[in-house]
Amino acid sequence: MRAAGVIQRGDAGLDRPVRRLDLPEESARAEDVIDQLSTALDRIEVLHPFVKGVGLAAPQLGPGLAVAVIRPAEPDAEQIVLINPQVVAESGDADEQFEGCLSFFDVRGLVRRPLKITVQSERLDGTTVTTVFERALARLVAHEIDHLDGRLYLDRMEHDAPLVPTTEYRQTGKPWHYA
Repeated sequence: MRAAGVIQRGDAGLDRPVRRLDLPEESARAEDVIDQLSTALDRIEVLHPFVKGVGLAAPQLGPGLAVAVIRPAEPDAEQIVLINPQVVAESGDADEQFEGCLSFFDVRGLVRRPLKITVQSERLDGTTVTTVFERALARLVAHEIDHLDGRLYLDRMEHDAPLVPTTEYRQTGKPWHYA
């Protein structure tokens, strides 16, 4: 994924919380970052098909700004753009699934996440939007918001849980792919 322009694990930019955008004043900057993320996802999807959807957060390309783009698994679904998102509620029900990351694509890790999250984000005009995401989409969205908070899915794994190489993971039949 490095060839697609995605910053790799170990880069300090992935470990730092990002700056929120001041909207609507910085709407042009937000649009530029959204375009960068969308273009990168186009390149990435040519290299690799994602069965369960894919997402990318701004710090994975370099900008330390609170923007993420998620493409749900459904072929006709519109991409989800999150500007200044934050999880404001989550269900008590959770499950564990394997996650991967475009910033270290060769391994997967078992991560526990809520089955339902409520996210507040902003539109380019600065208005607040509240959206509820469930199941696989909740996992994707939460994963990208973690990037904006300077967290990787490794930070959510049990401390002694192993990372599974993709060569072994693919044999499990659980095709979870996240950025």
